[in-house]
Amino acid sequence: MIHSLKENVRLNNGTEIPGLGLGVFQIPDEDTAEVVKNGIINGYRLIDTAQIYGNETGTGLGIKEGLAATGLSREELFVTSKVWNNHLTYEETMKAFEETLDRLSLDYLDLYLIHWPGNNAFKESWQAMEELYEAGKIRAIGVSNFEIHHLEDLLSYAKVVPVINQVELHPKLSQQALRDFCEKHNIKVQAWSPLMQGKLLTEPAIVEIAEKHQKTPPQVILRWDIQQDILLVVKSVHEQRMQSNVAVFDFELDDTDMSRLNKLNESLRSGPDPETFDF
Repeated sequence: MIHSLKENVRLNNGTEIPGLGLGVFQIPDEDTAEVVKNGIINGYRLIDTAQIYGNETGTGLGIKEGLAATGLSREELFVTSKVWNNHLTYEETMKAFEETLDRLSLDYLDLYLIHWPGNNAFKESWQAMEELYEAGKIRAIGVSNFEIHHLEDLLSYAKVVPVINQVELHPKLSQQALRDFCEKHNIKVQAWSPLMQGKLLTEPAIVEIAEKHQKTPPQVILRWDIQQDILLVVKSVHEQRMQSNVAVFDFELDDTDMSRLNKLNESLRSGPDPETFDF
């Protein structure tokens, strides 16, 4: 379990990743640089973007400005991007990666993910990513939104086991079976949309637990993740919320709290279903 914003977790290839990071989903490119810079200034060391977000250029500029403002080195940040797996060929994946690196103005990525499994059309993409990893252009490779059978398919031919499966995960979608499978194969689970796009913030049980601990509902939800060793990507465009989202290391949910939160699971998604989402 991570105990501070800057504490890292070791992945299956030895690479270390911050347990809690800043995501930039749905932030316009022209606004992203300021958000990323402020995130770095406020202590975030993991920045998570994607090809499809259309804001890799802004993310790269924000990284440059954030490093300049803090005096940090590039090596002290962990940068993730994702390839939009539109049934990509090996060559298209290679090209997409180079374009991502160019937009970010970086020499390497810390983590590169296949964004969606599509119709199990990811074999060539993974093989390209393995080569990029072996060439040292990516420190770690993984997947996003993969269900158990997608992972089983990938593991049947992968030379490199994915380090992470980034999935929608929150108290209404606890993903326990998937988490158990990932743990068995030493694949870390990282949650996107941990607050269910804000839909959980008025949930009575969460509000009551927040009042009990004199915390906010988002802080309670993020603490629920942390106590289960779930890695986190949290989106916020406001500095005050950035700071609030990381004020989760000075309290602990007890067994009763955790049980109440676990009982909220309804296998309810706010985003697409990986079983049907294709493009």
